[in-house]
Order: sequence, then structure tokens, then C-alpha cells
Amino acid sequence: MNRRITDKIATGFFITCAGIMVVTLALLLGYILANGLKEVSWSFLTSDASSVNAGGGIKNQLWNSFYLLILTLLISAPLGVLGGIYLAEYAKPNKLTQVIRTSVEVLSSLPSIVVGMFGLLVFVQWFNMGYSIIAGALALTVFNLPIIVRVSEDSIRSIPPTVKHASLALGVSHWHTIKTVLVPAAFPGILTGILLSAGRIFGEAAALLFTAGLSSPNLSFQTWNPFDNNSPLNPFRSAETLSVHIWKVNSQGIMPDVDEIANGSAAVLILFVLAFNLIARILGSYIYKKSSGTS
Repeated sequence: MNRRITDKIATGFFITCAGIMVVTLALLLGYILANGLKEVSWSFLTSDASSVNAGGGIKNQLWNSFYLLILTLLISAPLGVLGGIYLAEYAKPNKLTQVIRTSVEVLSSLPSIVVGMFGLLVFVQWFNMGYSIIAGALALTVFNLPIIVRVSEDSIRSIPPTVKHASLALGVSHWHTIKTVLVPAAFPGILTGILLSAGRIFGEAAALLFTAGLSSPNLSFQTWNPFDNNSPLNPFRSAETLSVHIWKVNSQGIMPDVDEIANGSAAVLILFVLAFNLIARILGSYIYKKSSGTS
């Protein structure tokens, strides 16, 4: 009898905690979207920002966020997957492996403001990159890389050992087994982890304050030469991202519609982060069903 009562109490406690988290998240998202969606329009998404006049948009900030996201993933995704393969298949249980794992865990728990200060000292000043998109992408890689490494390692380790052993028994080399058997089988989990990390990159602000900068040049979307100062593709120009724009508008904005711009920008940011999470889960589930033959 006592066990049943204890079980019911524990179950009720866990359900209550889950309910509180769900309600809190729903209220937070509901508040942001209710106040921000009414400010979002095609003109808001496609017009330049204004620091003085009313009616400014987020065109350049939205472009900068996606451009920075793509550059960061191009750097961190291959390195992270290769790091996960090494830890899952090649790393032996010794002191070096322990140091690598500890380093990965420490990097994954670093506050983003610390990563920003590191990026300021190393990429902006030491390597003389200045406040630029490439400096921001490298700084974001520092704390995004451990996530992809851990996801890739866990995805590869979750594959049944018999799959690997069957390939090796047929005379296939270890590397060829990894390339043609293990990585394709682990791809749904790896892709899900990469897309989930994309949401974190897209919404990051603290690290970019010290690396990508607080302003953007007047971008010319008719000039696609990456060496032109006003080109959207120039990785060496400063770039104010959407998340940084929200912080700047709230802290320094003097426009008469500063609240409307901040609310609209926050709603757009939340929608894209939610989209990354939904796409990750839907695409990961679809690829898994296709690869496993359960669809």
C-alpha cells in the first residue's frame, strides 16, 4: 500500500513539474508572439533599419543572421562530425581521450559571453580580423563544435555493433565501414543535432557583441562580389544580427516606435528558432524511416 501511495505521489510530482514547464513555455512564447506578430509585415522584413525615424525594418539584420549561420555550420559541422567519428571509433580509453572529452564538456558549458571575450582577444585582435562576420562565425564555432561532436559520437555509438561487425567480416576496411555503413546509419541523428544547434546559433547575441559588431554597412543586394565592402557576401565586414539588433534597440534605440520594432524582431527570431527545431525533428524522423525501411 505504501509503495502505491509513494508511486502516485512521485508520478503526480513529475507530471506537475512537466506541466509547469509546458505552461511557462507556452505563456512566454504566447506573450512574445502576441505582441510581436502584429508588427511583422512584408515591409518590416524587407526594409532597412532606422536608428532615428519610425518604420524601420530588419532586412539587413535578417540576412546577416542567416549568412552567419551558414558560415558557422560550414566550419563547425564537418569538424564536429569528424571529431565525433574519432571519439566513437578511433579514440582509445587513455589519458589523452579523457583530456579530449573533458575539454569538449568544458567548452559545451562555457557561457557565451566568455566565448565572445575569447573571440574578441583571439580572432578580432590577435588575428586582426576586426569586427566581422568571419570572426563571429569562428567564435560561435567554439561553443557549437562540442555539441556536434557529442551528437555525432552518440549517434554512431547508438548503431548496433553487429552492423559494424558484419561489414568488417566481409573484408571491408574500418574507414570504408565508417564511411559507407556507420555514418549513413547515424546520419538522421547527426542531422537533427546540427539543425538543433542551428537554432542556438541563430539566436545567439552575447558572443556576437564582441566579434561581429553592433552595426552593418549599407548592403547593396545588387553587388555580390565578396570583396566589395557593401556586398552581402563579404565575410570581413561588420554585421549586426537579428538577436543583437533586438538588444541594441531595447538598450540604445531612440526611435519613436522602438517597442514595436523590438517586439516584431523578437517574434521573427522566435519563429525561426521554432522552425529549426520542427524541421530537425520532422526531417530526422523522415530520414530515419527511409533508412530503416519502416516507412
